Amino acid sequence: MTSSSEGLTADFALARFSVGEGTPQLGLVVAGRIRPLSSEELGADSLNDFLAEAPASWDRLAQLAAAADGADWLGLAAGTLAAPVEPRPVLQTGATYRTHVIDLVAAGRAKNDPRPIEELREWAAEMMDARARDGEPYFFIGLPTAVAGVDAELELPGYSDQHDWELELAVVIGKRAHRVSREDALGHVAGYTIVNDISTRDLIFRKDMKEIGTDWYRGKNAPGFLPTGPFLVPAQFVTDPHSLTLKLTLNGDTMQDAVSDDLLFDIPALISAASENMPLLPGDLLLTGSPAGNGIVHGRLLRDGDVMVSVIQGLGTQTTRVRAEAVSS
Repeated sequence: MTSSSEGLTADFALARFSVGEGTPQLGLVVAGRIRPLSSEELGADSLNDFLAEAPASWDRLAQLAAAADGADWLGLAAGTLAAPVEPRPVLQTGATYRTHVIDLVAAGRAKNDPRPIEELREWAAEMMDARARDGEPYFFIGLPTAVAGVDAELELPGYSDQHDWELELAVVIGKRAHRVSREDALGHVAGYTIVNDISTRDLIFRKDMKEIGTDWYRGKNAPGFLPTGPFLVPAQFVTDPHSLTLKLTLNGDTMQDAVSDDLLFDIPALISAASENMPLLPGDLLLTGSPAGNGIVHGRLLRDGDVMVSVIQGLGTQTTRVRAEAVSS
């Protein structure tokens, strides 16, 4: 395994893993070790059925975690980690971190814009503050086929050289949520995980028909473009999801380093708004957006051989190794 339990502070968490050529199975993670879970121990036939009962369902696993010994327990390095969730569509949010949007506006400054850069940033800040007061979250749908385990290499498609990283805190839905209030929203959260929402920058905005705006299908949904995990951490171990540090390094250099309190819309607001017109079902992923520090702002996008290390406070460490697609001449 390329990712470890370093940074995982929960008493226990869930992961999906395989040994050898076996199919992924659900496992309980405690203190750097993992053991497979049977459907009887899970109390459900599938992960998503189990999550539908959260938070009560976690009580059964707490008892197993308290007795973490025996031959069934393996070191995390003994297997390969798959994504710890099996979502239907992945619900993604855009422009949710205040500083991130201000940086993007500054980075995308038109050549004929006469405003000094600080004036442009101030204008963007005022726009974001107005959006936080009076606006609504912006959602789009990602494909579950883009979800990948952290032990899989990230292959950069050869049709572009502008692939970028976006570290995000992801909410894993538990109890079905449809038109829920902000006050009740967190009661529908089973847990949290780490996602790196890879984006192909030059494909996001359509050049042939600017009137239709963004093209998230082409810009984000290549195979493996959502490295997810390594763990699903129960919500009970995340005391305040709005005070978590998020940090991404590229080949050892810090690129993203932020706190989740920079969100324009908090997590209850995101869940409530997302559930207004579409029921969120157990196991669904809701990505909360990326903080400042993407490659397009640094002027450095992903290349063959890069190694990204993503850490969200308490949720563990995700390591993603990058290789370029072999393109035949």
